Amino acid sequence: MATRHPLLKGLGILGVFILLVFVGVFFFAYLTGGDSKVLSMFAGEGIGVLQIEGTIDDSRDVLNELKRFKEAPWIKAIVVRIDSPGGAVAPTQEIFQEIQKTRQKKPLFASMGGMATSGGYYIASACEKIIANPGTLTGSIGVIMQLTNFEDVMKKIGVKGYNIKSGANKDIGSPFQPLSPEGREILQSLVDNVHSQFVTAVAKGRGMDESKVRKLADGRVYSGAQAKQLGLVDQFGTLDDAIELAAGRVGLEANPAVYYSRAEQERWWEKMFFGVFGRRLPTGERGWLRYEWSPSLLR
Repeated sequence: MATRHPLLKGLGILGVFILLVFVGVFFFAYLTGGDSKVLSMFAGEGIGVLQIEGTIDDSRDVLNELKRFKEAPWIKAIVVRIDSPGGAVAPTQEIFQEIQKTRQKKPLFASMGGMATSGGYYIASACEKIIANPGTLTGSIGVIMQLTNFEDVMKKIGVKGYNIKSGANKDIGSPFQPLSPEGREILQSLVDNVHSQFVTAVAKGRGMDESKVRKLADGRVYSGAQAKQLGLVDQFGTLDDAIELAAGRVGLEANPAVYYSRAEQERWWEKMFFGVFGRRLPTGERGWLRYEWSPSLLR
């Protein structure tokens, strides 16, 4: 029987070895929670960039990425890159609180993109420093609740709506009836309370007097240049500037390794191995009460 060619045998062994390495890397990433740990074996210590983009309607992905950065020993500081008009109240508050917890372990810097308004600014104010561009849209420290009433339209087309309720105020905001003076007062009280929470959080995060923040918190939008003059932003700069600032804060050399987080996208190993089973559906839901600035012309 003819013997196998040594070259073919060597190629076969090499192929099996590469396959084993590939499978090992996949399961390492899968079991440990991400590709940043795999990359760290080659790139070394560096800065994590947590990206918050678009409307904030769910905090889970951002919190998971933030906690991963917090626990990763090779990530020495974190830059929170924000390009968002804000979003729902509770998810925004959860991210704010987790950033403040993480600051006890690692420095965090906020880098504002084109827009970091309302809930986007809320999150930025939890960081050690805020870096923005002069033309960044920011501020909009306020709360909005938008309701719709279809009563007149329903009358025209002959449709009636009924609310079966357990209490007089259980159907506040129903589209089937006008908002009563009492209902408006209740909802205004709710908005005012949540707005006060916003003002208090900004004052705490920025180390500013609460009365000063309240004067600035009438919902208006500021440019980055205006915000810097008012003390809402620390300095001008790009994302790269924020990364360099964070690196200097923890004693890393210039051009450190950078680990980007894209929580809204599937990781490479998920795409490769689980794409056949379909994409995950979005789980966030838009709420009534929002820290958001998004005029119709900009939507």
